[in-house]
Amino acid sequence: MGLLSEISTTILQTLASLYLLIIVLRFLLQIAKADFYNPVSQFIVKATNPLLIPLRRIIPGLFGLDIPCIVLALVLQWLVIQALGFLSIGSLLPALPVLIWSIIGLVSLVLNIYFWGLLIMVIISWVAPGNPNPMLTLLNSLINPALKPIQRIIPPLGGLDLTPIFAFLLIHILRLVVNHMAQAAGLPPQLVLGI
Repeated sequence: MGLLSEISTTILQTLASLYLLIIVLRFLLQIAKADFYNPVSQFIVKATNPLLIPLRRIIPGLFGLDIPCIVLALVLQWLVIQALGFLSIGSLLPALPVLIWSIIGLVSLVLNIYFWGLLIMVIISWVAPGNPNPMLTLLNSLINPALKPIQRIIPPLGGLDLTPIFAFLLIHILRLVVNHMAQAAGLPPQLVLGI
């Protein structure tokens, strides 16, 4: 791979990863019913609307889920894998394996979002509890609903909330499952965003 190809690959992976992250965050924040008027939410909506609004005319939502958002994330992931494959081997990859890789990559990205979001929330709870930063408020809106089922099973013990430990354990187990699926699907991690 030549220098120009490496530079092109790096730029494509970086920009596509950022945009894919924004799309997936929009989907997750809608599920969590996060504050739409939060400045970060507004940025996410404005950044994704140019592609989502036309897609919504073709694909409707289903059961309160933003299906166009999922489709957009899958299509972007699929296109980027094809582009990266073309840059590295000079030809397009088979469509079905790339679709499977795209799904695995998105699941991995969601797990990464929750892992890093939970880690940030734990650190902030020690360093600056109750911080009113809009980003942290939104992160709290995203992470807390995911922790509720664990909190029902394991309530706080003597004022100590062990929920994050079990959430990290669950995320780690799910990551192991996704990694085994990726290996079984022959997924090349250098081509798939979110891995």
